[in-house]
Amino acid sequence: MTQEDVELITDRLVLSVTSEKDLSSFSKIITNDYVRKYMFDDEILDVAQIQDILSRSIQSFERHGYGLWLIKYNASNSIVGMAGLWEFFGESQPQLLYALLPEYVGNGIATEAAREILMYSFDTLSFQYLTASCDSTNASSHKVAKRLGMVKIKEEAIDGKPITFYRIEK
Repeated sequence: MTQEDVELITDRLVLSVTSEKDLSSFSKIITNDYVRKYMFDDEILDVAQIQDILSRSIQSFERHGYGLWLIKYNASNSIVGMAGLWEFFGESQPQLLYALLPEYVGNGIATEAAREILMYSFDTLSFQYLTASCDSTNASSHKVAKRLGMVKIKEEAIDGKPITFYRIEK
């Protein structure tokens, strides 16, 4: 599968498969204090760790047809976040994830991007369900999951941190 095969387009967004050339944009997102707080437990990642995530995403697209997309918001012509399918917690299939730079939160961008990835997951990848997990304190992420029609299935502590899990069926 080529990157062009999995570019996703909505009315307001272009979701582009991450590539090595996106290191700067990707770094800007995942090192942002707001994003890092929820996505990386406030850990500051170094360049090698960021490159490793990008490489794993590229390999995942080549092997499985999924990974991480950068979200470009047409109104500002800017990269405003990322969304994708990523393997967490030893699950049998990847989970939905989404993260926006804080100035773009609350505009429906995460919901729009995640909805497009849901459709891709069900229609192209033939997933029968999709899960998402978020920090129990991340109110914005909970709102997105609920707007997508996802249902809370459990809450548990992982590494001492409360995590809420959502699920949606095809």
